[in-house]
Amino acid sequence: MTSLLIKNGRIIDPAGGAATAADLFIQDDRIAALGQVPASADITIDAQGLLITPGLIDMHTHFRQPGYEQAETILTGSRAAVCGGFTAVAVMPNTTPCIDTAEMVRFVAENARQADLCRVHVVGALSVDRKGQQLADLHAMAQAGALAFSDDGDYLSDRQLMQQAIDQAAASDLAIIQHCEDPTKGRGELNAGPVAEATGLAGSSGQTEADILARDLEILADLTCPYHVAHVSAAATVELIRRAKSKGLKITAEATPHHLSLTDELCRSLDPLYKVRPPLRSSRDIAALKAALADGTIDCLACDHAPHTAADKDRDFADAPAGMIGLETALAVYITELIVPGLLTWPQLIQKLTTNPAAVLGLEKPRIDPGCTADLTLIDPRRTWLVRPQAFHSLSRNCPFTGKTLTGKAVATIVAGRIRYLDSVTITGKLPPDVIHK
Repeated sequence: MTSLLIKNGRIIDPAGGAATAADLFIQDDRIAALGQVPASADITIDAQGLLITPGLIDMHTHFRQPGYEQAETILTGSRAAVCGGFTAVAVMPNTTPCIDTAEMVRFVAENARQADLCRVHVVGALSVDRKGQQLADLHAMAQAGALAFSDDGDYLSDRQLMQQAIDQAAASDLAIIQHCEDPTKGRGELNAGPVAEATGLAGSSGQTEADILARDLEILADLTCPYHVAHVSAAATVELIRRAKSKGLKITAEATPHHLSLTDELCRSLDPLYKVRPPLRSSRDIAALKAALADGTIDCLACDHAPHTAADKDRDFADAPAGMIGLETALAVYITELIVPGLLTWPQLIQKLTTNPAAVLGLEKPRIDPGCTADLTLIDPRRTWLVRPQAFHSLSRNCPFTGKTLTGKAVATIVAGRIRYLDSVTITGKLPPDVIHK
């Protein structure tokens, strides 16, 4: 049996109400005591000046294994996750072969077990090979452990097939995560507007995103299924979500670090580092996303960590793959963009990174209470740091925040009572050799 004592920290637990100052005692994989704790343990962490939160959950990430291991593996992605403060991630099915069978779901689970770092949950594909022509066996994937379904990167254009998918997902009470982007209406390389016109590249407007959501909302009005909008980028989409929620539809949504902080003006340089789907939008869209986070219209924050090799990104903008890494910068971007300006409180931010994504994925509600699983993140809210991707644990370096100074950082990540990552935190006791530390 191993024990861990965390002293002098401030607990932010959205499920438990207000922030409190209390010591934590962990025995094996559980929180054993809160407040009145033993005087010593095998390892003691001095959390003076730090926030203690339930373990962060990223519900939208890409680990590329199998098929593109040169960009990221389940092991290296898990290392990046814990270094970013995430105790759990949900991986999307955009792999080769696609995660569209029970066998593939089990493949990911086994590799995650071998990595033994963070919890890795699986989002199975909606259609076979994500081609939108035939539904995958959603029931079999659910039985194998898939927690949701998505054709992320594509969407089901066939209305009847989408109705069947919603019906089948509802039978398992699992969410459909929709990538709302219609390539038949012009899947441009960047946001439609002055920047696209200036560069001569095809643009894709935020209305195309909203149009897909509008179609799906018509189906959802007749069928019951948890429905989640991935990487919301446009003001028009925000308004549709707001209206749908007012009607009582089971809809949730997420926003990403890059869509909250970067505009399409960066694409004037034609640097493919800034190519992503959906594309970076305008400052007006960013303002709408931030307002929607503040009023609860957007429930979750998600990285959409999308690794690519330097060789693949080093192409002309139109030919380069879309995507940005984010696991090791996401928390700091959220703090810089949402906490520092006062747009969100700490409990609101942590709720969008823990209890809300857990609810969408059907996971146990994260809590910091005796008897609960000891998945925890320790955050230094005041630390400022320079983004240097060469120091990251991800295999890829396609980070849009390179050279930026951000505020706030995860400094310890604890999964099932085990320290998986530690960064400049005062401890007593002997750390296990497998802890990633700085």
